[in-house]
Amino acid sequence: MRRPKVISLFSGAGGLDYGFEAAGFTTSVALEIDADSCASLRASRPRRRVINEDIFAVTTKQLLETANLRAGEADVLIGGPPCQPFSKAGYWARGDSARLNDPRANTLAAYMSVVEEALPAVFLLENVEGLAFAGKDEGWKFLLAQIEGINRRTKSDYAPVMKKLDAAHYGVPQHRERVIIVAARSGEQFRFPEPTHGDTRGDGPLFASQLDRYRTAWDAIGDVQPDPSEVLDLRGKWAALLPSIPEGSNYLHHTDRGEGLPLFGWRRRFWTFLLKLAKNRPSWTLQAQPGPAVGPFHWSNRRLSTRELCRLQTFPDDVIIKGGRTSIQRQLGNAVPSLLGEVLGRAISTQLLGRRRLTSPLRLLPPDRSPAPSPEPVMAVPSELARLAGKHAAHPGTGKGYGAAARAEAAT
Repeated sequence: MRRPKVISLFSGAGGLDYGFEAAGFTTSVALEIDADSCASLRASRPRRRVINEDIFAVTTKQLLETANLRAGEADVLIGGPPCQPFSKAGYWARGDSARLNDPRANTLAAYMSVVEEALPAVFLLENVEGLAFAGKDEGWKFLLAQIEGINRRTKSDYAPVMKKLDAAHYGVPQHRERVIIVAARSGEQFRFPEPTHGDTRGDGPLFASQLDRYRTAWDAIGDVQPDPSEVLDLRGKWAALLPSIPEGSNYLHHTDRGEGLPLFGWRRRFWTFLLKLAKNRPSWTLQAQPGPAVGPFHWSNRRLSTRELCRLQTFPDDVIIKGGRTSIQRQLGNAVPSLLGEVLGRAISTQLLGRRRLTSPLRLLPPDRSPAPSPEPVMAVPSELARLAGKHAAHPGTGKGYGAAARAEAAT
C-alpha cells in the first residue's frame, strides 16, 4: 500500500513533518522561508523536496509540480502559520495583541489559498491557543469564512473541527498547548484522540488512573551527554541565582510568597524567568527567543543542549539542526512536538483516509526511565544578590506592568 502524501507549509525544523513520517506518511514537498530551517530539513532528509521561499512568492501550481502531485491528489496539507499575532505572551505584555491587524496574520489567508487550489483530502492547521481566545476569536471566524467560500467555489465539504491540545497529554515530555484544526474534504468529522497520559500521582485528577503517567524531562533527556563544543553556561546578571532555585521552580521562589529570599515582586516577571526543569515532571514550553535568564534551564543550572531540545520536542534522534545557537533555539522553540504529529497523523490516517489502524507502539514516545533521581541540591543565594532582599510590589494586573506604564507615559 502506498504511503499517503503530505504537503507541508511553514515547515520550520520539521516537527509536524517528522510526526507524520512516523505515522506512515511521506512529505512530498516542504515550504519554509527560513534558510537555517531548510538546511536542517535537507541535512536530516537529503531526498526531501524543500522550497526555501516565502509562501507569498510561491504559487500552489509550483508546490504541486515540485511534489509531483495534481490538485486533489495530496492526502494531507499540514502547517502552522506564524503565530505571533495570536500569542498569549503578546497579550500578557500589551493587554491585547494586534491579531488580524498584524500583517503576519495574512499567512492564514495564504494557507487557505493553498487549500483551495491544492484541494487536499484533509488539512491540518496548527496555531497557538490565542487563535481561539474567548471574545477574541477573529482568527477562527476568519478561517470559518474562508472555508465556507472554498466549499462554495470548489463543491467541497470541508468541515473544520478545532481543539486545544496539551502535548503532554499524548506522551510528549513537555507541556505545550496548541490549537489544532482538522478538516476533511469529504465533510467527515474528525474526532480528536483522547488523552493517553496524565498526572497519576495521588493528588492528580480521578480519571488519571486510566492514563499512563506523564513522560518526564528525565525520560526524555536523562541519558543525554551534551556535545562538549556547545557553550551552555548561563550568563548575565542573574546567572549566579539559578543554583539557589529548586528543580521545578522559577524566580517566584525568591518572592515574599516563596520559600527563598524576597528578591522580586510577585509575578513581576514572565513565568519562564529563571525557570528550571524538574526531573520527575514534563518540561514547560520551550521558548523560541529566550533572553539570558529565560528558561526552562537544565537541573544542572545550564542551558539545554541541542539534542536535549530535540528530545523534549520528540524529534527523531537522527535529525540534524543547522545554524548558530540563536537559530537552533528559534527553530526548536517554534516547532510542534513530533510525537503529537504522529498521534494526529495516525488518527487522520484511520478516520479520514480509510487506512488500517496501526497497533504498533508509537515510534516517537520517549522510553520510561522511572524512577527519576533525587532533585539536585539547592545552593545559597550569593551575597551580592542577597543584598536585593526587601519589599517588592506585586504585579498590578494585565497591561499594567512596568512596560505598559512606560508606554502610556510616552504616549501622553
